[in-house]
Amino acid sequence: MTDVREFWEWDLEDFRHAFQSGDLTPEELTAAFRDRIQALDSHVRAFLHVAKEPSPAAPEPGESLAENPFYGIPLAVKDNICVRGMPCTCASRILEPYRAPYHATAVERYLNHGGHILGKTNLDEFAMGSSTENSAYHPTLNPWDPERVPGGSSGGSAAAVAAGLTFWALGSDTGGSVRQPAGLCGVVGMKPTYGRVSRYGLVAFASSLDVIGVLTRRVWDNAVILRVIAGMDPRDQTTADVPTLDLDAVRTWDKPATWRIGLPREYFGEGLESGTRTVLERVIRELEGHGCRFEEVSLSHSEYAVATYYVICT
Repeated sequence: MTDVREFWEWDLEDFRHAFQSGDLTPEELTAAFRDRIQALDSHVRAFLHVAKEPSPAAPEPGESLAENPFYGIPLAVKDNICVRGMPCTCASRILEPYRAPYHATAVERYLNHGGHILGKTNLDEFAMGSSTENSAYHPTLNPWDPERVPGGSSGGSAAAVAAGLTFWALGSDTGGSVRQPAGLCGVVGMKPTYGRVSRYGLVAFASSLDVIGVLTRRVWDNAVILRVIAGMDPRDQTTADVPTLDLDAVRTWDKPATWRIGLPREYFGEGLESGTRTVLERVIRELEGHGCRFEEVSLSHSEYAVATYYVICT
């Protein structure tokens, strides 16, 4: 067995190489994550349920790891997304006895690519909140500073990824519930375009706004899992019948000088935290060094966004 003391810092290719070489088995990896959860989650409180015996799906005879890209990699799932046989409480005591009788489409697609489910993560009750302090079970703490909140409502998923309790996690975003906790926990949070990922199996907050999103430690890992869970689904007629991302094309695209990037003037004014501004300015300088062009644009209706959101979501 390879040394997995710092496995939570690995990327997807590290795991694949370890599996292919025989230095690591999926069972050993899952056991390592479970040991880390047992050691640390009492301080983070990211999970509501940990699977008793998660079973990695081994490739069929003749199949390769390329055909099972998530072979042996465990996934944590926000507890408002259905996983067959597991609780789906939405962090509410009302749903405590419920066990989902089916998989959400996003979960099903992940499992079909060789992955398995590690457990269910905490959230603000019924995803209504922005701090994960409003769970009926317990608040989740920010793993970097327990005196601070992890954000919400997908705070359990973000904190679990940040603390290295899972390699990646699913969350849901209605008005910031993936992006905001990702920002507060220092991980990558992607809210896909509405219709990109099926909502089938997601307990609704506001169906015309809800999106299943992904939380990871790295941008590339986020893109890899998003490509697999995205796509048309006949069980959700709001899904878009458009091609999914061609990752090989992205990996080999070496023409950043063709990129034109807009900077909305409304988002660089009063209220922007100084540390955030500093990071954004550094990213802009780095991308300009690669030939990208930045142009100031105006999103003039931004001041109405929050008010409009509250009208729509209720």
